[in-house]
Amino acid sequence: MWSSGFLHVDFSHLALNLFTLYVFSDVVLGRIGSFYFLLIYFSSLFFGNYFALKFHKNEPYYSAVGASGAVTGIVYSSILLYPQMKLAFIFFPIPFPAYIFGIGYLLYSIYGMQKRLGNIGHTAHFGGAITGLFITILINPMIIINETWIVVLLILPILIYVNSKKKLFKS
Repeated sequence: MWSSGFLHVDFSHLALNLFTLYVFSDVVLGRIGSFYFLLIYFSSLFFGNYFALKFHKNEPYYSAVGASGAVTGIVYSSILLYPQMKLAFIFFPIPFPAYIFGIGYLLYSIYGMQKRLGNIGHTAHFGGAITGLFITILINPMIIINETWIVVLLILPILIYVNSKKKLFKS
């Protein structure tokens, strides 16, 4: 549950995690401090891996490495803590609200989990994002009042996923 966060497939995997952490960590560190940053990071690592373990429990050849779940938890924490943040990509240089990215990434993770897309830990990303969101809300519950719509919009894909799983278990 822990050691996979210190292993990466290759240098590009490590570099992407480090770059993402670099981009989003200042918001979390600046708003809630290093103790809560580490709490979110390591909790997201653990629960991202735990969710992946439960999701893939019947797949004996499934393996996963990387700190992507932990990094995703920091990304979602920073989106909640700084909802005015704008993001832009090299291939899409027009800035857009970070919460739009957050919603889209959760939906993409759900799709990737269900379709088993690529060699990507969609389940760890999803579990890490959920952990980062909820721990940030526990640390700073005023977010629910101050940023109600953003909280609702970010939790909506999680509810969609949970609802789709309930339907699968009933049939």
